[in-house]
Amino acid sequence: MGVKEECGVFGIYDRDGGAVAHSIYYGLTALQHRGQESCGMAVYDTFGPAGNFQFRKDLGLVSEVFSEDRLKAVTGNLGIGHVRYSTTGASTAENAQPLVLSYIKGTLALAHNGNLINTRELKWELIQNGAIFHTTTDSEVIAFHIARERVHSKNAEEAVRKTARKLQGAYALVVMSPRKLIGIRDPYGLKPLCLGKRGNAYVLASESCALQSVGAAFVRDIEPGELVTITKDSITSDKSMQQANRAHCIFEYIYFARLDSSLDGVSVYDARIRAGRSLAESFPVEADLVTGVPESGVPAAKGFSEGSGIPFGFAFHKNSYIGRTFIKPTQEERESSVHMKLSVLESAVAGKRIVLVDDSIVRGTTMANLIRMLKEAGATEVHVRISSPPFRYPCYFGTDVPTGEELIATRFSEEEIRNRIGADSLGYLQLSAFPDMTGGLPVCTGCFTGNYPMEVPLPEEND
Repeated sequence: MGVKEECGVFGIYDRDGGAVAHSIYYGLTALQHRGQESCGMAVYDTFGPAGNFQFRKDLGLVSEVFSEDRLKAVTGNLGIGHVRYSTTGASTAENAQPLVLSYIKGTLALAHNGNLINTRELKWELIQNGAIFHTTTDSEVIAFHIARERVHSKNAEEAVRKTARKLQGAYALVVMSPRKLIGIRDPYGLKPLCLGKRGNAYVLASESCALQSVGAAFVRDIEPGELVTITKDSITSDKSMQQANRAHCIFEYIYFARLDSSLDGVSVYDARIRAGRSLAESFPVEADLVTGVPESGVPAAKGFSEGSGIPFGFAFHKNSYIGRTFIKPTQEERESSVHMKLSVLESAVAGKRIVLVDDSIVRGTTMANLIRMLKEAGATEVHVRISSPPFRYPCYFGTDVPTGEELIATRFSEEEIRNRIGADSLGYLQLSAFPDMTGGLPVCTGCFTGNYPMEVPLPEEND
């Protein structure tokens, strides 16, 4: 608990003319776990008069921003949506997405998941040519570059491709022009994007769970470096940006993605079960009960139980009406949310030796609180198992890992961490477990090892 994600994107084109606002609403609700600070949608009616882009975005959850009346007022058969957690730019209504730009060629809407590492250079290039920015996000920089490239391109997808070749970092984009829905994924595959189909409607989404929420069948994952264009008559694929090197974000499988999603052919649920089994093999312990920190620690806890033979059970009750702790912008808010969100089931833990499984330890404060709560409820021992390696380095690609000074694993040894959080033993997932966990999928391990898939800025360059 404590690691934060950035965004979820969704796009749909109903080629028969069916209204899509409600589908975007359901898709964004399915992706709400990826960002709870703001959301929005932009919709266009390809059968109506030209220039009738409609959009709404604001701070808040999907259910708070979009009432039934507002959804009925947003008409059209082509649209994109976005849920946001701020990794670049402040948490303000101005930074909510999608971004909608009017320019010499018409109107363009964009939703972005990820984070660029060359934003400063790209933005300075635009400023020198007179651009005025209304947000503080790298997403607006991308949108401006697409708009500028569109002037000298034969179509929107060419402008997106030309812009993508300038981008360094992680991105999954859905872009909407008045007649097209475009999706593109960074060449490393750091951020996920998939394609679905419902009748004659095509859907792009960050996760397959969003396809299920609108009754769309999963077609396939968009490949790393692939650009897909959906029009009224065709779907085309451009793979000219593809490369041999891949580096999928491991934390999609450890924590970010929803349990019922499948990313790049790997079931998120199965990956977390395998991580738990690996922990049981690497760090066995005598105990009476295995439990997970809700929700992301539960599947790995089940895997640990299967691998160890120790019974699995629940030790916490989660208040479902409290937002996810990781999404709170300040540490003080996160800490208070833990106590509001989780309470211990005393009868389940009293007099027992507990194996407590979670996805990560970032600062250590949350885990220390949970261990204290368990022991106050009568647990005789608490053995902590973490389904990721220790965080020691920042992430530059959209996972909001804190700076080195805030990461407990950069300042203390594992034994010192164990003492500080009050655990009876501590074990982290080994890097060697990743191939089995993800079915051999190449993953980015930069936040654990400092070995990034591309050259990253020096700390003073990334202020």
